[in-house]
Amino acid sequence: MSLPALALPGQLLGPSSSYVPGPGTHLHNSNVYASLCGRPVTTTTAPTTSSSSKHSSKPTLTIPRLPSTSHSVDLGPVSERVSNTNALPRVGDVVVGRVVRCMVRQVNVAVMVVYSADGEGGSEGVVCADEVQGVVRREDVRATEKEKVLVGEGFRVGDLVRAVVISLGDQSNYYLSTAKNELGVIVAKSENGNTMFPISWKEFRDPVTGEVETRKVAKPL
Repeated sequence: MSLPALALPGQLLGPSSSYVPGPGTHLHNSNVYASLCGRPVTTTTAPTTSSSSKHSSKPTLTIPRLPSTSHSVDLGPVSERVSNTNALPRVGDVVVGRVVRCMVRQVNVAVMVVYSADGEGGSEGVVCADEVQGVVRREDVRATEKEKVLVGEGFRVGDLVRAVVISLGDQSNYYLSTAKNELGVIVAKSENGNTMFPISWKEFRDPVTGEVETRKVAKPL
């Protein structure tokens, strides 16, 4: 399988038989997945001895970490994937976006990438040329015990979220849902600014301080 132009956290990049996981990626069930948002890069290191590791013949797959001051991903020559006509989501499409506002009854999401339900655009999805707004309402956060959902415990401003389009909504917002195991927060930073890792379906842990924060966690794909 070919590498995507833009990888998102949790996205499958290839089998471990073809790549060695490097910084910005991780190994799970004999497959290499993205841990960061960015462009995958492969590097090959020539073996130095005849007894080199069996991994030496395979390229190392990495995703460089963006500078903290960067607000965009440089897609270089793949920028033609951004269509002149904006990629508008349709019902059933999976989207990835950033939480821009949290309220008592809903979360506002700026949609960045659209994965068409019919496979249009391939496994990489299509980067939105213009900002597309979506809303996750409290009743669409999870499938069970909807009346007990506290939006502030499931999302924070700045989180990256994977969701599915359930309705075209009103003129300004698409209605999104995270009411499946694989949907929810895929990247979250702690109050101390550290990128956290999931430890359960509702918690992330700060790798530096060890503190735990609640989220509606998306199961890795």
